[in-house]
Amino acid sequence: MSAKITLVDDDRNILTSITIALEAEGYDVEAYADGAAALASIGRTPPDLVVLDIKMPRMDGMEVLRRLRQITALPVIFLTSKDDELDEVLGLRMGADDYIRKPFSQRLLIERIKALLRRTDPAAQGEAGRTEPVLTRGRLTLDPLRHACAWSGTDVTLTVTEFLILQALAQRPGHVKTRDQLMDAAYDDQVYVDDRTIDSHIKRLRKKFKAVDNDFGAIETLYGVGYKFTEG
Repeated sequence: MSAKITLVDDDRNILTSITIALEAEGYDVEAYADGAAALASIGRTPPDLVVLDIKMPRMDGMEVLRRLRQITALPVIFLTSKDDELDEVLGLRMGADDYIRKPFSQRLLIERIKALLRRTDPAAQGEAGRTEPVLTRGRLTLDPLRHACAWSGTDVTLTVTEFLILQALAQRPGHVKTRDQLMDAAYDDQVYVDDRTIDSHIKRLRKKFKAVDNDFGAIETLYGVGYKFTEG
């Protein structure tokens, strides 16, 4: 069964061209030029992945992303202006999994979509011999096959990227992971992200855990080096 992609952009030329390209790859595409209409549709029938433009009239991509993260952790790639670093930082902190700067090639977008879908598909991971048991580290429980996370028995909803970063940290408590190592754990080899991307995901992870435990401090920063997970 083909993956369903929801594409949201107020530029109808972009909508048309990307829709044609994605359908040629076998994806089922629903395209929207309006954020509110897209949000309503996603609430009714969630897709497998959302590609979301930031700069849109009426309801911009940031607001769509904020509302999406209140109801779902489905993968989101957002499209941002070439030089607007503020959009990238805010989008990542709000829970986007990846970003692409405009203008971009259709092939780049397709490869990013494929990479993100591979990371969200437990069956594909199993076929690749990477099925993993439930990981328990102190008060943390991670179930890779169910993409489930809990802290002291309370569920914590994570995006795909957040889950993979936390899993990489929790596999070896007390051992420091550099940003490069976390990038390798969370992103496909063909995807380049910078240090700021990892830092933004870490900040959002901490915020989510502090929402269920205000004293949460298991993810430690070693300035200039990276991050580590502690079980204490």
